[in-house]
Amino acid sequence: QVQLVESGGGLVQPGGSLTLSCVVSGISFRNYAIGWDRQAPGSETELVAGISSGGTANYADSVKGRFTISRDNDKNTVYLQMNSLKPEDTAVYRCNVRWRGSPVWGQGTQVTVSS
Repeated sequence: QVQLVESGGGLVQPGGSLTLSCVVSGISFRNYAIGWDRQAPGSETELVAGISSGGTANYADSVKGRFTISRDNDKNTVYLQMNSLKPEDTAVYRCNVRWRGSPVWGQGTQVTVSS
């Protein structure tokens, strides 16, 4: 069974940094692309970043230059380093993987950017 577990969220002041982690189990991790998305209350889900099995990263324009996605295949973990955080980054962040044609998400971790 595929399982994704996020951690690392919390409350941070504007301009601050957080690193989110996503531990994936139940699949041959190194063969899969992993993504991060986020959803703020009353807003659509936004794809934030993704990383291919080969390590190629892509980002939403809203986070480009501030967020960095990376992966450690030995630890079955994907990271999302978030710098220069803004109040509009406040959301529940989830990692996801497409497995057998369908997306699977973790439970999410809350990120709140506020002074």
